[in-house]
Amino acid sequence: MSRLPSHVWACCVHRPRLVIAATLALMLGGSVWLAGQVREVAHAAPQPTDRQIALVVSQLMQDGHLAREKQELDDTISERCMTQFIKALDPMKLFFEQSDIDRFMEYKDSLDDMVKKGDIKVAYMIHDQFLKRVDERVALVDKLLPLPVDFTLDEEVIVDGDAAVYAKTPEEIYERWRKMLKYELLVIKADEKEKFDLAKAKERLGRRHHTRAKYRHQTNSDDLLELYLSSLTSGYDPHTSYMSPTSVENFNIEMKKKLQGIGAQLQSDEGYTVVNRVVPGGPADRDGRLKEKDRIVGVGEGTDGEIIDIVDMRLTDVVKHIRGDKDTVVRLQVQPGGDGERQVYAITRAEIDLKDQIARGEIVEDGKKADGSPYRVGVIDLPSFYMDMEGARKRLPDYRSTTRDCRKILDDFREKKVDAVVLDLRRNGGGSLIEAINLTGLFIDQGPVVQVKDSRGTVNHYDDPEPGMAWSGPLVVLTSKFSASASEIFAGAIQDYKRGLIVGDKTTHGKGTVQSLLDLGEELFRAAGPGVPNLGALKITIQQFYRPSGDSTQKRGVVADVELPSLTTHLDVGEGDLDYAIDFDKVDALRLAQLDLVGDAMLAQLRSRSQERCVKNDDFAKLQKRINRYLEQKQRKTVTLNEEKFLAERAEVNADKELEKAIEDENDPARPVVKRDYYFNEALAVTLDYVGMVGSRTANN
Repeated sequence: MSRLPSHVWACCVHRPRLVIAATLALMLGGSVWLAGQVREVAHAAPQPTDRQIALVVSQLMQDGHLAREKQELDDTISERCMTQFIKALDPMKLFFEQSDIDRFMEYKDSLDDMVKKGDIKVAYMIHDQFLKRVDERVALVDKLLPLPVDFTLDEEVIVDGDAAVYAKTPEEIYERWRKMLKYELLVIKADEKEKFDLAKAKERLGRRHHTRAKYRHQTNSDDLLELYLSSLTSGYDPHTSYMSPTSVENFNIEMKKKLQGIGAQLQSDEGYTVVNRVVPGGPADRDGRLKEKDRIVGVGEGTDGEIIDIVDMRLTDVVKHIRGDKDTVVRLQVQPGGDGERQVYAITRAEIDLKDQIARGEIVEDGKKADGSPYRVGVIDLPSFYMDMEGARKRLPDYRSTTRDCRKILDDFREKKVDAVVLDLRRNGGGSLIEAINLTGLFIDQGPVVQVKDSRGTVNHYDDPEPGMAWSGPLVVLTSKFSASASEIFAGAIQDYKRGLIVGDKTTHGKGTVQSLLDLGEELFRAAGPGVPNLGALKITIQQFYRPSGDSTQKRGVVADVELPSLTTHLDVGEGDLDYAIDFDKVDALRLAQLDLVGDAMLAQLRSRSQERCVKNDDFAKLQKRINRYLEQKQRKTVTLNEEKFLAERAEVNADKELEKAIEDENDPARPVVKRDYYFNEALAVTLDYVGMVGSRTANN
């Protein structure tokens, strides 16, 4: 058994890459937390450190990536980089023209050699051309919107970026944008229904496109460098990326689950910064004036600093003006409700504990035991595998970790004599590898949890570090296609040990690789400390992990013991849907002492009972119809622009909205621990069936 360093992560970025000019590195589920230090915003122009960063990234990729023995930094990676960078800027092929692509592709075999020399001038060349095309398209929008629109024509628009082609002539550009604007108007009409006003919708669209153009022009050098180098590194695998200093800061906030700020989440709405949520107990909440749906239109530092107009400013740049150290003051110029008279709120920043993003527990009662009393089921909602790396390194007695928080919840469950534990990992995208190992150890006595293989083919295994269990009773793990990486390590080990039941989507996400976060300043100068420049970090794939059984979860995930009907099973959000994902393979199985709390006969009975209930359930019947319609729509490369047909299809199911809603639900920080909908009720019914079958063989410790 080997010892695992705390900076190694089984983290996963599995959301669809709906990326435009700048990578919004501070985005957390569509919103941005206000925290950290203010930095000056530099627009996209070459910086003195660009060369150093490119050099160290290229060297680390050649020396340290898992696939370095099979894949060199060569022309193949160069062409992938070009393709990914262009796709990130213009995923729908609406801006660039074929002549642009032809010019860019002259460099497709040269990017690897250029990066090895620290030369990234091609990124700026492409980006400058992109901004030129953006301005041209906005001018075209201004010409097209005043024209009459005929919604009775049987026209179609391409909505699949991979199926689209770049325009070659002005006529093709005109037609693509005419149809795209018509499509956007129909989307607004479908959302607003009887409230739809064509003139107002056109005005809204024009404002939206102008705002997006402004955002793209606000791309700074850090954004562009991150996007370009990540396009290069993702040619090896989709989880290796360059992280700018801002992104590293955000990553640390995610893992600590603590930040310094005012306690609000913001979102951008057509040029305005809108309060999406006020964190309970945070400075803004205690102040009491800032509310959801308020617009923040200006920001001033301190009690007398100049208030800067932030309308039409990118959300990431707004955050840089608002966030700062605890005990300092920020002044917000606010329009209450979005249209009220402007007011100025002075709020003192403080440290905020993101309690709604850590493990949370709740006990639910259902069913009847032999004595007539209800079963008590303890539910733990775990949104990620987090750990305060800095606190762990300093050996702080109260540093935050997944395992510590879950142990406290399990202790409480035992005291309150629950009959079973349900661990909900449906929205858990991964995190700390060591936390996945330690958490598994709370449910098994001893033995291997995960195996890892490096680029040389060396295989090591990591074991449960402590004897004994924090919970030895019935365990059910809820998973979905969003359950990734560290979640899959945990679920895979529980399944291999036959320790508990995996219930949910057909399979989990399928990410079976391990990343390490390398500080580029420290790597470059071979030193650490305050004198080392902050050059960001490289999140690099260094290993592939395997279950104790020897199977990788890569591309395959963990298959549920009992599958429940779900739309997320069919979403294209798995590892296999990502470009250049590493392939599945196997290593030798390890010897382990299985607990035999799950067996084939038991699973057959559990599945049969669940299927019988789902067939009789009206909600699951409606869900199946939605799934069928979604699958039909998902296969289409085009969408009708005939109003009657368009609205009829949208009334049944909206494939885009289904995906959007699934991702929003996954990232909703206000989500309750237990949402007693038909899906959870069925998962609970499976749990109670399982308790009835296995309860006599376990001890509630």
